[in-house]
Amino acid sequence: MIRRTFFLCCAALSVFALSFAMQAVAQQPAKGKPQPVIVAEARLAEFVDRIEALGTTRANESVRITATVTETIVKINFDDGQRVRAGDVLVELEKSEEEADLRAAEAIVAERRLAFERARDLERRQFTATAQLDERRAALQQAEAQMDAIRSRIDKRVIRAPFDGIVDIRNISLGALVEPGDLITTLDDLGVIKVDVTVPATFLSTLRPGLPILAKARAFDNRTFQGELRSIGSQVDPVSRSIIARAVLPNPDGLLRPGLLMTVELLKNARQAVIIPEEALVPRGRDNYVFVVDESAETTARRQKVAVGARRPGEVEILQGLRAGEKVVTHGTTRVRPGQAVTIVPEQTPEPRPESKAETAARRAAEG
Repeated sequence: MIRRTFFLCCAALSVFALSFAMQAVAQQPAKGKPQPVIVAEARLAEFVDRIEALGTTRANESVRITATVTETIVKINFDDGQRVRAGDVLVELEKSEEEADLRAAEAIVAERRLAFERARDLERRQFTATAQLDERRAALQQAEAQMDAIRSRIDKRVIRAPFDGIVDIRNISLGALVEPGDLITTLDDLGVIKVDVTVPATFLSTLRPGLPILAKARAFDNRTFQGELRSIGSQVDPVSRSIIARAVLPNPDGLLRPGLLMTVELLKNARQAVIIPEEALVPRGRDNYVFVVDESAETTARRQKVAVGARRPGEVEILQGLRAGEKVVTHGTTRVRPGQAVTIVPEQTPEPRPESKAETAARRAAEG
């Protein structure tokens, strides 16, 4: 039993000694043939933190065009999807009876105005009492009010666009009887698109009007639209612990439509930072290292510990351990040892694939 314990202790000491020796060798500068590597220069560039969320598009202004009276449609002045201006007449309802009432009211107003002017002239020459002049004035005002009421009824039978926009598909036809609340069409202002974004409440302290955003929609092959945050909601949803932030996107060509689902990135904390390609990082446990190429005396690679910040596709922010202008190894990090001589080789670009006979024929046909 004692002999077995002795042999186990000897074996453990041997393993420890071998591990120590290998670590010492790894820390020594490597000799021999220089290792070919591809490098990239750490550069100073603008970097932002990104909050990713989903949003739904809405029209800048949207209204349901409806009738306020029960009447028959006699004229439709728009087509589906037509762009209209504020004040344009969209639909006219039957109003011949109201127009006849208006002509009668105008005649009454004209007659009572003459009577009032005669009474005023007589009262000025003291041929009539002031009370009679007041009666004529009240009669004239009553007739004018009745005429204004008839004009208002006529205006309700002429439906106009309240603002510039695009009308949706119409839901009525000539001769149809419409009632108050019946949908005629929808008018949307699409010059600017609103995006209601659901943002986790943990980011509430960083949200502010004017924050730039990037939005993408699968309907347009993930084309990027730029805009800014316009306002932040006043309440946090107690179930989802999120808040609604409203952004605006310029839409001069009218591509975006209400109801689209968009992937939104809110860009906050813009700053200048040292940026390197992400493939230059060499993780070791919880730490990150890079191989810095030193060209002062002879081209060698030294391992440098760095503090990593935010990331974006293909790039990473370096907070500490690296300066702008230093060159780091991007390809060949697995073969390089600290202190080893290296040879910088240019990054190879793939040669273009030869054009096939079918592609050549198609290109020549397109060129005419």
